[in-house]
Amino acid sequence: MSALPLPAAPTSSPVPQPPVLPGGLTLPVGRTAIMGILNVTPDSFSDGGRYTDVAAALRHAREMVAAGADIIDVGGESTRPNSTRISADEEWARICTIVESLATDGVIVSVDTLHASTAREAARAGAAIINDVSGGRWDPEMNAAVAQSGCAYVVQHYRALPGMPGEHFDYGDDLVGTLIERVGSQVQDAIDAGVTADKIVVDPGLGFSLTGDQCWQILRELPRFAQGGYPVLVGASRKRFVKALEGDVDANSADIAAYCAAAGAWAVRVHDVAATVAAIARKENDVD
Repeated sequence: MSALPLPAAPTSSPVPQPPVLPGGLTLPVGRTAIMGILNVTPDSFSDGGRYTDVAAALRHAREMVAAGADIIDVGGESTRPNSTRISADEEWARICTIVESLATDGVIVSVDTLHASTAREAARAGAAIINDVSGGRWDPEMNAAVAQSGCAYVVQHYRALPGMPGEHFDYGDDLVGTLIERVGSQVQDAIDAGVTADKIVVDPGLGFSLTGDQCWQILRELPRFAQGGYPVLVGASRKRFVKALEGDVDANSADIAAYCAAAGAWAVRVHDVAATVAAIARKENDVD
């Protein structure tokens, strides 16, 4: 942890209650959940093209579950810088069999999508969480679609997708305070559309309209962000500000996830599940 621009030993914070899921599904209580990333895309920034084949995607998902993932987050459209937007129909065609198969197996499935129609289809197929990196701002029907689905809802802070017009990095003198205010507005819009508060998770959106230095500042002030009353999901894994560090990107990503767990994150979104499980265990032993 000493190589990271973070406090060496954040104070261990209680983990908030998980969001309420549909269909009687439950998530672990009292520890940080691990969300394994499954990109079913040809162009994602770190693993694009590796899991476009359904059999390969399902195999990798089950490997992540065996390694300790509590949730599998399935994405069919990349949001990397300057990525190409696709239709909701194409997105759902990429992920439908995977979502259905994993949900049938009892896996808690999150679907990473900007599209309300994909959210509706995913819920019908058994997904339990909708993870919208625009937090309801891209598709004006998203908040209502999630409310009607009964799924839990990850509301990420949003200005623009990376590399798009509208992306800018000015948050005034109080970055974290501004993020809390902005994501709070997004959460209120979701609640006004009928999403119940016990289903909402918030995400600061590391790498989205945020510089590397700003991402590190958010991590350092994560306990403050986590005091907003909603469980917090953090996704730092393999992002540009992590790749800029010396050393192995997955090892650094795992150490950041362990820091977030100690700082009160409800869940961490990661590529390397096994390394993250090990890093969190080491961190807990250090605190003990």
